[in-house]
Amino acid sequence: MKKHKIMDFLSALGRSLMMPIAALAASGVILGITGALLKTQVLETIPLLKQPVIFYILNTLKTISGIVFTLIPVLFAISISFGLAKEDKEIAAFAGFIGYYTFLVSASCVLQSNVINFDSLNISTILGVETIDMGAVAGIITGVTVAALHNKYHKIEFPVGIAFYGGKRFVSIVVILAMTLIGQIAPFIWQPISYGITFLGKAISNSGAFGVFTFGFLERLLIPTGLHHVLNGIFRTTAVGGVYEGIEGCLNIFLQFFDKVDISEMTQFTRFLGQGKMPFMMFGLPAAAFAIYRTTPKEKSEKVKALMIAGVAASIISGITEPLEFAFMFIAPAIFVFHAVMGGISFMLMSILGVTVGNTGGGIIDFIIWGVLQPGSKWYWIIIVGVLYAIIYYFVFRWYFTKKNLSIDVADNENELQEVSMDSKVDFSLGAEVIKGLGGKENITSINNCISRLRVDIINMDKLDEDILKRTGSMGIVRPSDTHIHVIYGPKVEKIANAVKEVLKNG
Repeated sequence: MKKHKIMDFLSALGRSLMMPIAALAASGVILGITGALLKTQVLETIPLLKQPVIFYILNTLKTISGIVFTLIPVLFAISISFGLAKEDKEIAAFAGFIGYYTFLVSASCVLQSNVINFDSLNISTILGVETIDMGAVAGIITGVTVAALHNKYHKIEFPVGIAFYGGKRFVSIVVILAMTLIGQIAPFIWQPISYGITFLGKAISNSGAFGVFTFGFLERLLIPTGLHHVLNGIFRTTAVGGVYEGIEGCLNIFLQFFDKVDISEMTQFTRFLGQGKMPFMMFGLPAAAFAIYRTTPKEKSEKVKALMIAGVAASIISGITEPLEFAFMFIAPAIFVFHAVMGGISFMLMSILGVTVGNTGGGIIDFIIWGVLQPGSKWYWIIIVGVLYAIIYYFVFRWYFTKKNLSIDVADNENELQEVSMDSKVDFSLGAEVIKGLGGKENITSINNCISRLRVDIINMDKLDEDILKRTGSMGIVRPSDTHIHVIYGPKVEKIANAVKEVLKNG
């Protein structure tokens, strides 16, 4: 039971982190385009970009999009508070910001007291406060604390004389008190922890190619649980992913310095970023999809073809791989392990070959913006390795599916559901059908979604009807615990989630 609770918590935490990460990804695209266009080589090639108005617009967009990455801790504090709150989420989000700012000020008071020597700590000016810089960790601690306090006290009632301070208003009060205390303790605790994190980061960095392989292997292997978001978050936003001029986390470092220093300086940090995914996202998995289609019986081929085309498009364009991975993960778990190993090798090869292509995605957009448009990125190795990956994936998948006589099972009416789901009235009926597959309204305690999956807390797992869920377009179901499931829908999941929430609210 304790293990299940931990898995539920980590799953919810990973889901909550997707909100700011999505915002960072969008800002990263803008930063990448404007940064590339403002490079000296590009400006010399396209003199039009030097025109005052055009240059001002590009530089403004670059500056604003870059600032977003300095706000990661407070974004995490707000989004985790919002995501982990069971009710009145907007109140929790508001308290998340209050809690984070309180923490900054409280920790600042400790540092200024000179009780002990805090010189080893990273001190920065954050939101106007000179305080301890714990990076994303401070935001995560704040978010988790605020959500716990909110869930416990947001309905508390006081006697008539002080009733005004009860309920939602009390949440901010208790959050201020709690975060003040945590802020007082944090500098003392963080000092030895910072030593440990730095040591771990150096150990991973010093392990060379094997460390990069291990990261890439786990990044793929954790896909079924959704915990790959947590793994990525650690490397992208903490010292485990590297430290450069006081900035922690490989993603933070790359986005803040990629246009300020020689690109070769960033190679040691991009090895944990999107470059490691590109060979299998843009080449390997599409080839695997083709192999799956070629081994599919004729009576199923057209429907499997439609499913594979949609999955390939998502993988190549946006770097969303779950639609393809969940298509074969359950019927061929051994081949998924092979895919995870190839993921680790992909990360390792990009590192060994000195590729320097940053950001978080592995699709063609990031490939062009952060690779092709960046002189010295060695983007061509991605194509060379990618072609080899396409050949290996195709023949391995085709051999395995043929040997095991496997094929993807697609629901008979899946295409019809996808076609008519553009109509809002059908969305309502589709939402009702999904709820029916989940065991009815009374079996659902909460529902959210990430990029590709519906994440649902339920009461009784026995009430699930997988056949109904499959008819609604589900590609598979993952059961992280006895009370939590992931229903895989791919890129259309947000539309389905909105339909389900609408039915739960008004149906």
